[in-house]
Amino acid sequence: MSSGAVHRFAIPPALHCLLWTVLVLLATAAQAATGLAEIPGQADGQGPVVVFYPTDAAGPPVQRWQFTLPLVAGARPVRGNGRLVVISHGSPSNPWVNADLAIALTKAGFVVALPWHLRDNSSDSSDAGPVSWKRRPHEVSAAIDTVLADARFGPLLAADRVGAYGMSAGGHTVLMLAGGRWSPAALRDHCLAHLEEDFVACVGPTTTSLNGGWPDGLKLAVARWVIGWKMDDPTWYGHTDSRIAAVVAGVPLAADFDPDTLAAMRMPLGLITARKDVWLAPRFHGEAVARACTGCEWLADIAEGGHGALLSPQPQREGRIAELVGDPPGFDRATEVPTVIARVVDFFERHLLP
Repeated sequence: MSSGAVHRFAIPPALHCLLWTVLVLLATAAQAATGLAEIPGQADGQGPVVVFYPTDAAGPPVQRWQFTLPLVAGARPVRGNGRLVVISHGSPSNPWVNADLAIALTKAGFVVALPWHLRDNSSDSSDAGPVSWKRRPHEVSAAIDTVLADARFGPLLAADRVGAYGMSAGGHTVLMLAGGRWSPAALRDHCLAHLEEDFVACVGPTTTSLNGGWPDGLKLAVARWVIGWKMDDPTWYGHTDSRIAAVVAGVPLAADFDPDTLAAMRMPLGLITARKDVWLAPRFHGEAVARACTGCEWLADIAEGGHGALLSPQPQREGRIAELVGDPPGFDRATEVPTVIARVVDFFERHLLP
């Protein structure tokens, strides 16, 4: 073709720029939806794995637990950034309370796996506590295996540089995956020394509470006896997975960790704390992680946030649980939560993508 023909059909630079902008916007819109898959557990005793992923399909929202979520069930996956992030829910909770974070991650191109932790969830919490804590990081590894083995998702993902996020007991889970180790006896020692100051963390959220009255002395005495009896195992527990390359721990339960292992995290660790957490006293848990892990990245210290600040969408709870996870007066959820979610997405983009 002659040079004249080229000039005759050339697109003016301004129009060329406009066309590319439109194409980019159309491509973004086409991949703006989030698909939903629910994969049965592949091994004996493994709970199902919920998967959020980028899709170009459209469909009605889905109803899961208490929420109507903007997800397209069974939609065809499209290739995103090739990376997987696993989200470990708290106790007693479920994957759906982390839906807003999972959706934000899919918008950035990630596939997100959310395992149901066996007998430590909103339907069955009979193993909540140390029994579940020993098992949880293995369940994260099993969830990675499950997603990578799935014909829909395996071809779209690299098997290395996986991210992991966890909140509360899920934060405890990802601290192990990052190289931390804990023991029931360490929790016993902490609780015997700081029972009144960290009562809920030591006795659980649904048993009883201290109210300043004369029965408190009896409650403390009984709690000390039970703690000394049940938490006498000095074994250090841990589990790592070479595929996991970065983790974020939100308001983690952490008073039972060996501080030396927290100081020597084997990967980038992002930390989120909430100063008005009445379930896990910050100075014994999240702030203790920050003191030990001086090289970790403190993504947010939510000044007015409580233990449930990272639950999004926010569930409706009743009784004692509602008191522990409800938003304190003055917490601006509409502003704070999207900001924290954006920081988590940015953290994984920085540490997992080329």
